[in-house]
Amino acid sequence: MPFFTALAIGLGVAGIGMNAIGQVKQGKAAKAAGKAQQEVMESEAQLAEYNADVAKLQAKDAVNRGVEQEGVYRQQIQQVIGRQRAGFAAGNVDVGTGSAVDVTADAAYIGEVDALTIRTNATREAWGFEVQKVDLLKRAQIARKGGVMAAAAGRAEATAHYIGAAGSIATGAGSLLAAKYGFGDSGGYNDTSYIRRDVARVASSGRR
Repeated sequence: MPFFTALAIGLGVAGIGMNAIGQVKQGKAAKAAGKAQQEVMESEAQLAEYNADVAKLQAKDAVNRGVEQEGVYRQQIQQVIGRQRAGFAAGNVDVGTGSAVDVTADAAYIGEVDALTIRTNATREAWGFEVQKVDLLKRAQIARKGGVMAAAAGRAEATAHYIGAAGSIATGAGSLLAAKYGFGDSGGYNDTSYIRRDVARVASSGRR
């Protein structure tokens, strides 16, 4: 085999090897990047779930505080009504008739409205936390699915690079065989000069 032909084949082998190694490295990098992205999104999902649990607790706390505040306020209203009746009684006013009844009834009505307002505000606050919780859980679900998709995309890209590396080796090997032995596209020998020269060189060496 001529020197330059051997050199070209050697360089071709090196080139094929470098190309295949490059493809494999790119495949590993793509897979690692997909896995890293999945881990990041999984962390985001876990954080969202944690915040959702906090929102759930805040909703429960809002309801409990509302119940407590409503109870305390109702007691205060009853105390006010009690003081009003005591004042009427001290003034020799019949607390069961006339204006005394109207005053205490007004106080009771206003107190009931305020107590229901406290309950409503607490319910609204709890509802806001519940909405936040649902939103956070949905975000966690989306983030986790995105992580799975990122990892799958990384694996798919890695597989494509691995296939590309194998294809490069196969194609390069075929080209090298064609360069060495003169294989043509039809599968036949288009040029056997290299083989004939090799045989002649061996025969000449044997005659010396």
